[in-house]
Amino acid sequence: MHRDHDDEVHEHDRGLSYDLPVLARRRMIRLLAGAGLVPLVGCTSEDGTTSASGSSPSSASSSSAADSSGAECATIPDETAGPFPGDGSNGVNVLKESGVVRSDITKSFGDSAGGTADGVPLTVTLTVVDAASGCGTPKKGAAVYLWHCDREGGYSLYSEGVTDENYLRGVQEADDRGRVTFKSIFPGCYEGRWPHIHFEVYGSLADATAATSLTNTSQLAFPKDVCDTVYASDGYSRSVSNLSRLSLETDGIFRDGYDQQMAAMKGSVADGYTATLTVPV
Repeated sequence: MHRDHDDEVHEHDRGLSYDLPVLARRRMIRLLAGAGLVPLVGCTSEDGTTSASGSSPSSASSSSAADSSGAECATIPDETAGPFPGDGSNGVNVLKESGVVRSDITKSFGDSAGGTADGVPLTVTLTVVDAASGCGTPKKGAAVYLWHCDREGGYSLYSEGVTDENYLRGVQEADDRGRVTFKSIFPGCYEGRWPHIHFEVYGSLADATAATSLTNTSQLAFPKDVCDTVYASDGYSRSVSNLSRLSLETDGIFRDGYDQQMAAMKGSVADGYTATLTVPV
């Protein structure tokens, strides 16, 4: 069963009835691919890099170019949204609030407390593409809802001390190139989960802000070398010990494969980082 926290801390999934079909579907895709029945084409990020399949987390930030042909490529793996989605599926719905459509998600908006999430600056760019066209056609007009934990590992709207905040959550509409960009901070590593970012893809901005017609739910992973560097900086002390007990291969979400979800990373603690990922849907 997928967990975002230790069992004694939080229930971080939708239960076995949700997780088993997700895992079974992903494993079946891989079995079919091994038999040559499903053509899987690597999809590059917008800067021409891609995380190599089976690469170690420390080498994933040094990506090689992959060819996107006209053949169908694999869609982004489906994952649990966890218990803190904020899309109305677990009680709290931030998507219908005025102000959620924004690029800078470091601050709370609306009638919330108005807090700001501290941490190493991070810019996240997702490129949404059509899988049926071999990742060659941008999904202009699609919308992405993105959210993640703060430096201490807490989720706005839910976690103790930040229930009045809605920072680190936002929606963007894909441009002509299928891109959405969010200004944020590097998330912390909490107990039981590899550092990650959640996101949902909707067919349109209207669908996203109505919290309806969801098409894809997935998560972005971070390379270990970047995590180690960031967590050595001020404010991330909890993350150091939490990460030391984890690996991508044992993480409840990424252990069955993470090549399509590993972000390509650039930057530094001083200047901030950029994370890019192509999202076939």
